[in-house]
Amino acid sequence: MFQLSRPGYYSWLKKKDAPDKNSPILSDLKEIRKKHRAYGVKRLHQALNKKREKKKMPRVSYGRVYGICSVNGLLQKVKRPRGITQQNRADQVSEDLIRRDFTADHPNRKWLGDITEIACKNGKLYISGVFDCFDGAIVGLSMENHKRASLCSSSLKEAVRRYGKDKDLIFHSDRGSQYTSREYRQLLDGYNIRQSMGRTGNCYDNARMESFFATLKKELIYRIPVTTLTREEVKRQIFRWVECEYNRDRLYSANENSMSPLEKRATYYSQQQAA
Repeated sequence: MFQLSRPGYYSWLKKKDAPDKNSPILSDLKEIRKKHRAYGVKRLHQALNKKREKKKMPRVSYGRVYGICSVNGLLQKVKRPRGITQQNRADQVSEDLIRRDFTADHPNRKWLGDITEIACKNGKLYISGVFDCFDGAIVGLSMENHKRASLCSSSLKEAVRRYGKDKDLIFHSDRGSQYTSREYRQLLDGYNIRQSMGRTGNCYDNARMESFFATLKKELIYRIPVTTLTREEVKRQIFRWVECEYNRDRLYSANENSMSPLEKRATYYSQQQAA
């Protein structure tokens, strides 16, 4: 009547009361998700295996983690943000010194910059970030109610003040008017930083910086009611997320062993000191 095979029925009967092998894995995944609400399957998989390694338990495959997440509603939906910088065609642009090579063998060798905006209760909040290609750290961050060149200047000044700079440091951005302005170029010249720019309308020429802002919006902005919060309230949440979670705690898959950005930086300096 049920079109079941006799061996299949007895196989099910034998396993019916057996413990679910995925139950401990699901429990760990839920614990990780509670701490890191926006992790995708890839980072859930990495965090799970790091947790199991500490317990001296065998690793779990990516496919198994994906299957458990799919069945238990742990998958994430992705929303794509848009860039806002615009080129002033009257300004002279700089050569592309990066050429999509977003790797660096030591800190403060290649920095990337960009701007994004967030609509808050009392108006738009503009965010300027400085990204280090070595470890993925956000070394400079400024937030204001305007997108003038001074916004980008503030984030660069903060990056130099907090982390210093290499003598051959390259700063790469798009061709937005903020970065081609006289104010910004004078600041770069004062620091003896070489300027680099990608092509107009090509997000891949500044892909890692674009990726950071996409991560910020996916993991924080799209999860809080920003339109009901003031600029100051949103600024506090962004600062806390960048400094406490992203830079120090969040798994970063581009780094060895998925170390967080500042964890990789600390490891590098420890090795240099030991050498």
